[in-house]
Amino acid sequence: MTAISLYAMLASGLASRVAQDHPNHRSLHTQPVPRIGGFIMMPVILATWLLLISTSALRVAALSAGILCLISYCDDRLGLPIGLRLGSHLVAAISFVIVMAFPPLVAVALVFAIVWCTNLYNFMDGANGLAGGMAMIGFSCLAIAAMDGAPNLALACTCIAAAAAGFLLFNFNPARVFLGDAGSVPLGFLVGAIGIIGWHAALWDVWFPLLVFAPFIVDASFTLLRRMLKGERFWEAHHDHYYQRLVRMGWSHRRLALAEYALMLTLGLTALVLRRVAPDLQVAGLLALAAGLALLMFVIDHRWMRYQRTR
Repeated sequence: MTAISLYAMLASGLASRVAQDHPNHRSLHTQPVPRIGGFIMMPVILATWLLLISTSALRVAALSAGILCLISYCDDRLGLPIGLRLGSHLVAAISFVIVMAFPPLVAVALVFAIVWCTNLYNFMDGANGLAGGMAMIGFSCLAIAAMDGAPNLALACTCIAAAAAGFLLFNFNPARVFLGDAGSVPLGFLVGAIGIIGWHAALWDVWFPLLVFAPFIVDASFTLLRRMLKGERFWEAHHDHYYQRLVRMGWSHRRLALAEYALMLTLGLTALVLRRVAPDLQVAGLLALAAGLALLMFVIDHRWMRYQRTR
């Protein structure tokens, strides 16, 4: 459905009138591209959820994601103040956590975790095929993990993965459409919400969704920390993420996407394996993966500094 709808929008010429992404000094693209991926994906995903899924937590997550999609679409078209955008993220997170009935201190921590997930997915939506690939691979892994005891949750994750696959047909380099905030913001929210639902239902440990989505979480988190330590205006858009540095150093969008897919698959499949082994093997595996990711970031940082010196 997502692919058919996107094709119809492009063929009719409506796509460029719904929302258009014009390149600026922070962009990695050079031509205007319709920003309608989320505008199509999210209604398809959420309508399927509301028709087929009856659990209260998933319905609240769907409603919150739908509201975020509408607000973010307005941001795509008009540009909204950061206070309004962050406020909507906070309200959505609080509404969801209240339904889950966590103890107060846990609830506060989870609200901030969801708000961070909501924003980091938006931060990482800056190269062709990246956010769509993360959604397809990441939610597929969550669907596999949920199949044992939560068919509704597995179906919800499968819907997202399938919609992302349809979007990727038009977003893989050279991209004909972009996801836009209307897609990246609610997708980020759903990463946090579904991760919490599965943890609350004892389907997985808290580290499982963090490892599955580690390519986004690690890049966005360490980039934010680095900018804060340097005293930069970290809340403003920029092009200093690790994936953006690779493109600026000469990597094509296709090469970047394929490399990220390989990393996503490796971490996602490893997470599925580790959740079935003894706790001591889990700890050893997680430490080894953390060391590997740290080494990867060190290599990119080292090459970036050399690149800066030769410019």
